[in-house]
Amino acid sequence: MQDTLKFAFLGGLLSTTISSTIGVSALTLGGFARWVDYKPIWFTWWLGDATGILLLSSLLLLWSADSRLNWKWERFGEFGLLLAGLTATSQIVFGPFAHRSYPIEYLCIPFLIWAAFRFRPREAAAVIAVLSAIAIHGTLNGFGPFALGVRNESLLLLQAFMGIVAVMTLALAVLTAERSRAEEQILNLAVTDPLTGLANYRKLIDVLDLEIKRFGRTGRPFSILLLDMDRLKAINDSHGHLVGSRALCRLGNILRVHCRDIDTAGRYGGDEFVLVIPETGRKQAQLVAQRIRQRVSEDGQQPAISVSIGAAVYPRDGETRDEMLEAADRALYEMKRRSREETQSSSRENRNNT
Repeated sequence: MQDTLKFAFLGGLLSTTISSTIGVSALTLGGFARWVDYKPIWFTWWLGDATGILLLSSLLLLWSADSRLNWKWERFGEFGLLLAGLTATSQIVFGPFAHRSYPIEYLCIPFLIWAAFRFRPREAAAVIAVLSAIAIHGTLNGFGPFALGVRNESLLLLQAFMGIVAVMTLALAVLTAERSRAEEQILNLAVTDPLTGLANYRKLIDVLDLEIKRFGRTGRPFSILLLDMDRLKAINDSHGHLVGSRALCRLGNILRVHCRDIDTAGRYGGDEFVLVIPETGRKQAQLVAQRIRQRVSEDGQQPAISVSIGAAVYPRDGETRDEMLEAADRALYEMKRRSREETQSSSRENRNNT
């Protein structure tokens, strides 16, 4: 919003003040205009430049920044309906059947508000440009509420009107866009772990419930992996909690990069993560677990990290989300137990060899 107002003030008002002052002064000093006409010439010059910047510069800047239209057909239909309604109304206001003495230019404002609330600022700028083109054409031909007989005065009144509605519409469109972005950020924060950027516990529970319902419709199983970072406490004690937090983020990045788009990776709590893998059985889940452990071992950063992973398959290992998580937890600690036994056995062999 602040950028829009700065653009309107600095670009549309202040810069044109400088250019019109220099231009009109050059004309009068060169003898091409009289000093008594300085004020009306300056005002005409300034208002024309200011309106042109507000209408054309905003249109070019907004569309050059992003010209993609990733819309669904319903969106195209709504925008087409908006343009059709605006064009029809503009013909009533500025067309051959318009009555000069009727100040009905306000009939176009609802369509500008529609564009500001339902579309982005670039579409609002395009709608303003369409209205401006129709209004200029009608006024030049003597139609509409601004056609007063004297062409210069008619255009000045029209430019003032279009400049005001342009600033109003763009400001409203920017406010609406900022509010939409803020709402998206709030919704994203509500389901995202602030440290790793993965799904949080609430999101994981929702995904598990959705997968259970999907199984009821399709009969296709799904798997979950419960991951636990090994020796996180030792990392925190030796290197500090900041390094420990970075270690969690490293694991989170591995899950984010090396999983499918349909998979959901989230932080279950503390040093535990969950990966929900739709339409997979036990064999596929074990292959995914092996791949993740390999990626973690190849991380290459210090301190080195490792993970223990337990898998569970729905509905074989549980028919509710709690049963699934408990089954994965049991598998996880069974893996940790085997790992400790292997480590102890290896230590005893090393001592005996020594």
